[in-house]
Amino acid sequence: MSFPQKKVLVIGAGFAGLSVSSFLAQKGWKVTVVEKHDLPGGRARKFEADGFTFDMGPSWYWMPDVFEKYFAQFGKKVSDYYSLERLDPSYRVYFESGAWDMPSNYSHLQALLESVEPGAAKALDKFMEEAKYKYEVGVGKLVHQPGQSLNEFLDWEVIKGVFKLDIFQSMKKHIARFFKHPNIQMLMEFPVLFLGALPEKTPALYSLMNYADVKGGTWYPEFGMYSIVKAMYQVALDQGVVFNFGEEVTAIEVVNGVAKNIVTKNQKTQEQKSYNFDVVVGAGDYHHIETKLLSPKYQSYSAAYWDSRLLAPSSLLYYVGLNKKLKDVTHHSLFFDTDFGVHGKEIYTDPAWPSNPLFYASVPSATDPTVAPEGMENLFLLIPVAAGLEGDTEEVREHYFQQIIKRLEEKWGQTISDSIVYKRSFAVSDFKSEYHSFKGNAYGLANTLFQTAILKPSCKSKKVKNLYYTGQLTVPGPGVPPSLISGEVVAGLVNKEYKNK
Repeated sequence: MSFPQKKVLVIGAGFAGLSVSSFLAQKGWKVTVVEKHDLPGGRARKFEADGFTFDMGPSWYWMPDVFEKYFAQFGKKVSDYYSLERLDPSYRVYFESGAWDMPSNYSHLQALLESVEPGAAKALDKFMEEAKYKYEVGVGKLVHQPGQSLNEFLDWEVIKGVFKLDIFQSMKKHIARFFKHPNIQMLMEFPVLFLGALPEKTPALYSLMNYADVKGGTWYPEFGMYSIVKAMYQVALDQGVVFNFGEEVTAIEVVNGVAKNIVTKNQKTQEQKSYNFDVVVGAGDYHHIETKLLSPKYQSYSAAYWDSRLLAPSSLLYYVGLNKKLKDVTHHSLFFDTDFGVHGKEIYTDPAWPSNPLFYASVPSATDPTVAPEGMENLFLLIPVAAGLEGDTEEVREHYFQQIIKRLEEKWGQTISDSIVYKRSFAVSDFKSEYHSFKGNAYGLANTLFQTAILKPSCKSKKVKNLYYTGQLTVPGPGVPPSLISGEVVAGLVNKEYKNK
């Protein structure tokens, strides 16, 4: 017996939206994606200005195996779309006591750690052995669960290894078991910052991120991170997905617990359009879809619930063009030359604009000359700040810009301020206006113990039968690889529940 082709409407064309739409189309669904911006990518969009090409959001390419697996499921390889270069050093870290280049070669990394802490080389072996197990179980199994029931985790490999997964120990304590030198500890704690929580609040399960860093490597996709978006967009088109850009969803109309109609508004003409479907998948901001597009009767979570969530940070970003080349700079640099304890409290404990922030600098033109005019340099600067901060003014942005440019000049030993020919900033208020981001967060929910797996907002609405969610506020969590996996997981759940209806 054959069934008529089911229709699904996906809200948002970011990584999770591209992923879920492609997998559902592959399973035989008729898929339409509506996206408020005029191009795909969501937070990973790009823009061009004065000959510079800037990736707007994600800039780190980790977990290449996740991308390979994604494209393989559509009969493709990463190399069909873009080439990859492994960065060496992976990145540079500026401590108060000096700078370390993180070699991509494992034995060279061991030698570096051993030079500052005798015994650290062997400790790294033991630490990585545990991290490898967590990566294989965590990325191989745990993150592929839709988080609908504890029964999903009744897997013998997971059960027998539950203590090896270190779910109930913090990353901070876990790392301190292996390393005593403060710089090494900070180095090992750094990858969990991608998960949006402090090391003392993040389960040691996530040392899997150290495995991704050290063993998986730091890579750069040719022409920038937007190459991933272009590749995924092409996969979606090849699967028959239809995209309607420049359309913002303004309402989801629900009748007797079933979403029946979606209303959109054209960003240029203000013309309204309505869509009907069998299933809708929200791949935009979960909180916005729940609280702004649904009537209160059909919202799964209360305002008190959302306010109790620990959010990952927002970001204060700068896109900068220089009219000269810089000397001896790396693609990625982390500035840990101030007190992270103070900055961490200003993000999570007592939210405030930071007094003396840590920050991150990327110089993609050091690797890829195509992202800047000849003889010029492309800089991407990021300061993590608390989500929900008020007072995001031009004066505040300029204050921090001058502060970190001064530190860059000191650490890099060369002038920058007199060579700036392009500058654009992006911060809390922009995350809200551009992406409807809850409290202006940049990464989603912090991956704390009580916001993991089934304790995240559900990827299936509790009150609307045919409404699902994918992306950084639901399973498995923040980051680019998790967003690809989120789309796959939700597509599988939708197809399972609707394929014979």
